[in-house]
Amino acid sequence: MPLTPTERDRLLLFTAAELARARRARGLRLNVPEATALIADTVCEAARDGHRLAAAIERGRSVLTCDELLPGVADVVTEIQVEAVFEDGSRLAVVSDPFGGGHLGDVAPGAVLPGPADAAAEPVLLLTVRNTAPVPISVTSHFHFFEANPRLSFDRAAAYGMRSAAPAGATTRFDPGCTAEIGLVPIGGARTVLGFAGLVDGYLDAPGAKEEALRRAADRGYLGATPAHGAPEVTG
Repeated sequence: MPLTPTERDRLLLFTAAELARARRARGLRLNVPEATALIADTVCEAARDGHRLAAAIERGRSVLTCDELLPGVADVVTEIQVEAVFEDGSRLAVVSDPFGGGHLGDVAPGAVLPGPADAAAEPVLLLTVRNTAPVPISVTSHFHFFEANPRLSFDRAAAYGMRSAAPAGATTRFDPGCTAEIGLVPIGGARTVLGFAGLVDGYLDAPGAKEEALRRAADRGYLGATPAHGAPEVTG
């Protein structure tokens, strides 16, 4: 059965969550990956059941308590982020305080201490984006913007190989029916994109990669997927 990288990741998450459920049923306390997988899977299943973003997050927050965790887990896992597929498309669900409180604070053993915040990059492209969905849509800083929610209408060709200029970990929210301008920068490093919506899954600058990604996007109903004449391209 052919699966996209995103679908394989979803099955891996489900398998880890099932292991966590089985161990919890045996009376075992959960470790970090088990607790994280169980909450993330609960959010994804709530989205699959047709719940809205807020309801799905609340389901994830209520699935575990600190009494069901190994010591220190609640101090390490203070927020869980998962990309879930809702009826109107994929959106980031952020489950803050995932165990309903009760952790010991940042000075507890094993706690994660935040470092200096990353500064926002200087945008090289300003793109006008309209949210045609009836609900808000959020896009994380390092998501390949070309593959963002299909209900966002913008020049997909111009956004190919780009990400938000926001600091790492930040999200950009687009309210329903509203138009906003976003700054984009080229994706760096090896410029290899895997996962996301499965429109690229490879080297961004490979011959024909952009044209094939635009064809896939158009076939799947992504707004703005028709290449715009004269749209800026990112190479190298």
